[in-house]
Amino acid sequence: MSGATVTLVATGTCTVAADQPGDATYLSGGGAVASANPPRLANISARMQVLAGADVLIGGFIIGGSQAKTVVVRARGPSLVAAGVPDALANPVLQLFAGSTPVEANDNWKEAVNQAAIQSSGFAPSSDFESAILTTLAPGAYTAIVSGAGGGTGVGIIEVFEVDLPLVPLVNIATRGKVLTDADVMIGGFIVQGDGPQTVIVRARGPSLTAAGVPGALQDPVLQLLSGAAVIASNDDWPSSPDAAAIQSAGFAPSDVRESVIRITLSPGAYTAIVTGKNGTTGVGIIEVFAQ
Repeated sequence: MSGATVTLVATGTCTVAADQPGDATYLSGGGAVASANPPRLANISARMQVLAGADVLIGGFIIGGSQAKTVVVRARGPSLVAAGVPDALANPVLQLFAGSTPVEANDNWKEAVNQAAIQSSGFAPSSDFESAILTTLAPGAYTAIVSGAGGGTGVGIIEVFEVDLPLVPLVNIATRGKVLTDADVMIGGFIVQGDGPQTVIVRARGPSLTAAGVPGALQDPVLQLLSGAAVIASNDDWPSSPDAAAIQSAGFAPSDVRESVIRITLSPGAYTAIVTGKNGTTGVGIIEVFAQ
C-alpha cells in the first residue's frame, strides 16, 4: 500500500452496485443490542478518486432499529491537501437519496440552512468548499453521491457520523468507485465503539458487478485490513479464507470466488481497509463492512 494515511469512520454496510442512486441494493447483517453503549460500527469513511459520469463516489448506509437517527454526512476534498494527499477534489458536491428520492443536497456547507447545527455538532468541515448534510433519517437504506462541482475530479472522502442514539445502529456501509493504483486505491475505514468487541465482515467485490451491468468492473480485488499501520488480516479469493465456512453460513459469501472477504472480531478502535487490484489491475469495485 502507498499513499497518505486516512482515518476513516464507518458504520455497518450496504451493497452499492448500480450507476443510479435508485439502483443501489443493500444487505444487512446486524443483531439486537441491549447495552446503553453497545458494540457497534459508529462512523465510516471511504477515500478514492472522484471521477465523472458513472465513476463518481457512491456510498450507501443503512439505519437499523425502529427509531429515527440523526447523522452528519460529509464530502471532503480541499482539507486533504494539508494531510499531504495529492490531487484533492477542489469542490465536492454531496447528494443524499432514499431510493431514487432526493433527501437533501449541499455544495458548500456554510450555505446549508442548518449551518449553525452542523457547526455545533462538531462535524463541520474545515474548508468552506466542503459539503455537509445534518439530517434525521428514518430506519432504512440511503445512498450518498459525491461529485465535483463543474465536473471537477480528484481525491475525495465521504463520511457518515452518528450524532445521537447509539442504540439505533448504523447497520451497514458500502462504497463504490474506481480502484486505481498507488495512492488511488480504494481506502475505507470504520470505528468500532462500545463496551465490547464487534464481529465484522469486510468484503471487496468487483467481478460480480459485471452481472449488475456495471462496466469496467475490477476483475480480481485484494483486501487488507489494518489497525494503525499494521496489517491484521488479508484475503485475495474468499474460499481461501480460514473462515470461509462461517462466511458462507452467515450469508456473506460473494457470488464470485475471486472476490475477497475478511471475517474478524475487533476490539473498540479505528480500522482501515484497503482494496487493490491483483497485479496492479484497475476497475470499479465495492468495499463493504457488515456488523455481524
